[in-house]
Amino acid sequence: MSLSDTHSSSSGRTRPADAPPPRRTRIRFLIVALLFIVSTLNNADRAILSITGTEIKADLGISAITLGYLFSAFAWAYMLAQIPGGRLVDRFGAKRMYAISIFVWSLFTLLQGFVPLMGLGAAVVALFALRIGVGIAEGPAYPSNGRVVATWFPSSERATASAIFNSSQYAAAVVFTPFMAWLTHAHGWHSAYLAMGGIGMALSALWLRFYDQPRKHRMANDAEIEYIAEGGALIDIEEESSAPGAPKINTWNAIRQLVGSRMMLGLYAGQFFITTIVYFFLTWFPIYLIEELGMPLLDAGLAASIPAIFGFLGGILGGVVSDRLLTRGVPLTWARKIPIIIGLTLATVIVLCNFTTSQTVVILFMVLAFFGKGLGSLGWTIVSDTSPKQAAGLSGGLFNTFANAAGITTPIAIGYIVDATGSYDGALIFVGVSAALAVCSFLLMGKITRVELTPDRNGVGHA
Repeated sequence: MSLSDTHSSSSGRTRPADAPPPRRTRIRFLIVALLFIVSTLNNADRAILSITGTEIKADLGISAITLGYLFSAFAWAYMLAQIPGGRLVDRFGAKRMYAISIFVWSLFTLLQGFVPLMGLGAAVVALFALRIGVGIAEGPAYPSNGRVVATWFPSSERATASAIFNSSQYAAAVVFTPFMAWLTHAHGWHSAYLAMGGIGMALSALWLRFYDQPRKHRMANDAEIEYIAEGGALIDIEEESSAPGAPKINTWNAIRQLVGSRMMLGLYAGQFFITTIVYFFLTWFPIYLIEELGMPLLDAGLAASIPAIFGFLGGILGGVVSDRLLTRGVPLTWARKIPIIIGLTLATVIVLCNFTTSQTVVILFMVLAFFGKGLGSLGWTIVSDTSPKQAAGLSGGLFNTFANAAGITTPIAIGYIVDATGSYDGALIFVGVSAALAVCSFLLMGKITRVELTPDRNGVGHA
């Protein structure tokens, strides 16, 4: 067969010119399913202390303020690990770094299950240290998510894909909150850590088995690779960054340009306020149900899963609506902002919980608030839309650094509010105001477009 008898695709593979076009595979949906599963475990492991916190307080004799600092230990480490984690993803790729990240954070989770074997003082110190370890190990996770979505999905599907993995925070509550509550009730709080750590260590092998770059994936055909490439997917991002002679990123020059952008600063501020809502949900929400509303532990675990279900549905709907608006000709900026503004405005209804003592009505307001928060959770989609091609991991890491600063401030602030007032009313106002400030931040960020790194004295955005 001569060269004239073949057709070369964008993936570098060839097929006979007279062969019918192959049916397009849909391996990108397997990829986003993997992201969803891994991210669900990720969020469950960081939220495990909210389920076991009441038992730990009683067992170790600690105060609400000490528990708040235990909550924040993860967030301090996680926030500081974002930029190094993103750079590691850019350098070594999502496949390798994500597998290492999953295994190590799961190991640290499992080790927390052995803390009861220590004395009371040593147990608190060990919990604090291991929560820091989990935070550091999870550093590459969400930068990997953003990079994978940018790699595997065209622009017209990117919001839905990002919404799917981002909705894992609610799936974690639906799937794992009742499970961890049952383990804590039936077998002691240590059992939840042992079980979740073991699940994660097994999941790291699943990631290695089924994830790869588009051109390398054994299950993706030319038709799918051509489709996602034509739609704007950065399918060669890892091959280009690892090629011999490829320029290295000047990390600090890239960071300076990103934080100097009004668009990116609006995104960072908006996600900080969104993450404030997230961390209330991940840390104090089950304890609020137990202490403020008088729910038993098992009932609180089940009740916490109800708003989570609607948060999950809102998250998926927000992505679908955004992509639908984009395909119908709405400019990218407003296709992303419309669901965000509507959703986060709805999330402010959380403050209405202060005006009722009915458990049913409180859960109804929480359902509305977390549905709205899910609808407006398109920050990672905008990261995929705006990140410089040569620094996608770094950009995601910087975004998540700002976002997870809320993981430090939120648990501690709520701990002080509850300790000072003996009530959660101020805490719910704090969360509702954060939703309103998120709306303002996204409105003020301006037009959404991909950042192009400008030259420094050593090259175009590179060292």
